[in-house]
Amino acid sequence: MNIGQLARQAGVAIDTIRYYERQRLLPEPPRSASGYRRYESGDVVRLHFIRRAKGLGFTLDEIRELLALSSSRDQDMAAMKTAAAAKLAVVEQRLQELTRMRDALRTLVDVCPGHGALEQCPILNALTEETA
Repeated sequence: MNIGQLARQAGVAIDTIRYYERQRLLPEPPRSASGYRRYESGDVVRLHFIRRAKGLGFTLDEIRELLALSSSRDQDMAAMKTAAAAKLAVVEQRLQELTRMRDALRTLVDVCPGHGALEQCPILNALTEETA
């Protein structure tokens, strides 16, 4: 299939495919006699893998590692589980940080009356006060 067909089947833009090739997430495809890239069904599977991994928060470097692990299907799954567990720990840490930020913002919004002199705004005061 050509790059346009691959893009449609995988649900990505043509530029995304070219970018993933430059990032070495997709192998350089063979070319036809006229110079067009020729892709196979395995490339669609690989693009779906990349998209799902991105959706789970993996970086391109991490995805590259996951792809390398997945290419050795006869190996033990421990390395894949370790990589997923490490990503889960990062996500949980981010969730804790986001929860803290949400709670702090909620408190500021709740104490602000939303009217009156700006110099008395608790949100502005909280943002401008120096912390020790």
